Amino acid sequence: MTFIIKQLFSKKSEDQSDVVKEFVEDVTDEKAIFSEVDKNRKVIEDIFGESIDFSMSEILFSERKGFIIYFSSMTNSERVLQQLKPSLSQLHHEHEKIESLDNLKAIRDSFFSDHRTDLVQTFHECVWHALNGAVVLFLEGFAHALVIEVGGLEHRSISEPSTQTIIRGPKDAFVESLDINLSLIRRRVKNPRLTFRQYIVGSESRTAVVIGYIDGLTNPGIVKEVEERIEKIDIYAILDSGNVEEMISDSAYTPFPLIFNTERPDSIAANLMEGKVAILVDGSPFALLVPCVFTDFFQATEDYYQPYFMSSFIRLVRYSSFMISLVLPSLYVALTTYHVELFPTTLLISIQSQREGVPFPAVVEILAMELTFEVLREAGIRMPRAVGQTVSIVGALVIGQAAVEAGLVSNVLVIIVAFTAISSFVSPIYNFSISTRLLRFVLIIGASIMGLYAVLLLLVVMVVHLTSLRSFGVSYLTPVAPLTLGDQDDVFVRFPVWANKKKPSYLKQVRNDKMVKSVKPSPPSSEGDQT
Repeated sequence: MTFIIKQLFSKKSEDQSDVVKEFVEDVTDEKAIFSEVDKNRKVIEDIFGESIDFSMSEILFSERKGFIIYFSSMTNSERVLQQLKPSLSQLHHEHEKIESLDNLKAIRDSFFSDHRTDLVQTFHECVWHALNGAVVLFLEGFAHALVIEVGGLEHRSISEPSTQTIIRGPKDAFVESLDINLSLIRRRVKNPRLTFRQYIVGSESRTAVVIGYIDGLTNPGIVKEVEERIEKIDIYAILDSGNVEEMISDSAYTPFPLIFNTERPDSIAANLMEGKVAILVDGSPFALLVPCVFTDFFQATEDYYQPYFMSSFIRLVRYSSFMISLVLPSLYVALTTYHVELFPTTLLISIQSQREGVPFPAVVEILAMELTFEVLREAGIRMPRAVGQTVSIVGALVIGQAAVEAGLVSNVLVIIVAFTAISSFVSPIYNFSISTRLLRFVLIIGASIMGLYAVLLLLVVMVVHLTSLRSFGVSYLTPVAPLTLGDQDDVFVRFPVWANKKKPSYLKQVRNDKMVKSVKPSPPSSEGDQT
């Protein structure tokens, strides 16, 4: 499996047939359909003939030979057998001759009005529609093919989000079907200016990538930049939105995510109305949002469904948890190794008494425990759900307790590692917490070499690195650095909805107003006043 994936993302194969190259690699080549049905059959067989899920059926239609093609893996075969073929048989008996293209169009409009249909003139279009689950009909004497969409196979039903769960708010999440994902967004943003544009990416996979934005609101410069980056993607296959994210990011040399990803339609809808651009990939339940800034990863959609006092408090907890998970282990190493005088005497005696008999220095202890926890975390994720959580929790308890009783680590170290791990789970976006986990090890090693000086120096380097990052032309630390006072109403705390009247200015939207008219709610001035 690993070899196959590497081949998809590496150099191109040299032994492909010319026919496959014509219709897969070169999307601009549009070879016209022949009027002779036998020639058309030969071309189609050269492309798909050896695939086990490819179906080709001969038909006789109004004294004309023909055939239909479809993929059983992409098309509902029962509908083809129960609806389409009987309709074609009925047409054969009721219509003696089809002498012109107008006759064919009239039959299409009358007999296939329940299906989406199209007349195409090139093999490229035929192949594309077949690969997307349609049935294609070829007839003798016509240099056109009739495309009939009968419906695809069943897909995963809409369920609750698995990685971005909330207590209050919508419970639906994106699925692997692009059409369903678009409908989940359209259901929330019933705006005629909501625009979706499709691009085909991947010379082998031919994956549909859609960008969405609100025309007349979103900055046209951002839309153009997104389009140009997607058009420049030159890769064999797109298997998930993560592949697109890696190909269009501003920088590849940073542990911080420069593109926001979510499986929640309400999050996409809210950000679209802020002026951002959404990117959806067929086959992926995660959508992307650009541009994004550092503070976006501390905001959750539930913040806007709860009272603003509670939302502000929880958001401050997230910022505090980020700093705790980042620096707490390194602070422990620095203080116990170089700066013991900073501890209160009582606390110092307690810590040193627990460390009595431990054969390793603090840095070895904490690196061993952190690595152990990372192993348990990955084991819990990769194992079956029925036992994964049990393995991670029980494993941590058993190993931690056994390590303390064996005198390999101290009790206070187990507390620090556990609290650090819990703090890292507070982040609402999973891939942002990964960057914290990586930087934590860097800070621990630095603290073991130079103590608090190294911790402070590395934090300064991290901030400088953050200020240098850009996400589609937007500074990553905006609106904190550079400081924009007008955008502070939804950064560290959330202002009330009625007080939040402007969209983020760093997006440079065409329209910056969020609410046309909003006033602070208050009771009526008198009993008779109900306005």
